[in-house]
Amino acid sequence: MTTSVLVSLDGTAHDFDAPFLAADDLAAVRGDGVFETLLVRAGRARGVRLHLDRLVTSSAAIGLPEPDLDAWRAAIDTAVGLWNDGHPNSHDAEGLLRLVYSRGRESDPGTPTAYLTVAPVPERVKQARDQGVSVLTLERGFSVDLGARAPWQLLGAKTLSYATNMAALRHAADQGFDDVIFTSSEGLILEGPRSTVVAVRGDELITPPTEIGILPGTTARAVFELAEQEGWRTSTRALRAADLIAADSVWMVSSVTLAARVTALNRYLMPVSDGHKKFIDLVDRAICVD
Repeated sequence: MTTSVLVSLDGTAHDFDAPFLAADDLAAVRGDGVFETLLVRAGRARGVRLHLDRLVTSSAAIGLPEPDLDAWRAAIDTAVGLWNDGHPNSHDAEGLLRLVYSRGRESDPGTPTAYLTVAPVPERVKQARDQGVSVLTLERGFSVDLGARAPWQLLGAKTLSYATNMAALRHAADQGFDDVIFTSSEGLILEGPRSTVVAVRGDELITPPTEIGILPGTTARAVFELAEQEGWRTSTRALRAADLIAADSVWMVSSVTLAARVTALNRYLMPVSDGHKKFIDLVDRAICVD
């Protein structure tokens, strides 16, 4: 019996192990939809505002009806409540909350599908937090100006079309690496398949600009906002692999893994910074601000 949760947007709870999605739902047959993943920690969904903001942006990018944010918030509360009911020690049970919003069934055009799931955080997440990740750089296959020239590529939207990202991770694993950092045709750092790249140099946090065709990272945004309040310097600028090697530390930042330190970049062993625990603490506190 699973303790995972499945809730439709109207707040109805469903059997997580029973069939739910129609066979002709465009989420399944074309990946035509958007999604968000949030961390449930200590009984609360983290970063709800930022994730719902991005859900709106992604939906507009692919032409889905504007999400009903009140309904999504209510469904989030319901799903998290059910998760907590199934985990009496909710302070120790982290959950991965996923929001899915697709174009709906091919046989019923104009009626989107919307649902939420909460499941246990995968073991790989805990390992990445504790041990860090070795990273392989892979070319993404486009120039940094493609997003502006070709908005139909949806480079800044969090769509369900993740086949390329998953293929990149499998390729990296075959080469003995844990994760991937994509690079542009010009050799500029882009992002990970499921994370934002953040470099730390002294008291400065640096991340690539979203204008080069990457997803706006919700966790990175929260971290930068808190960091600025606490006296850190922050900047978004173009980075190359050499800039990452020269940094005090490099992190793969995401809403569920939070902060995974890059331990090796293309087999170059990255040094352990004296301040790496300070950054982890910053991320942990940033996700509590909503």
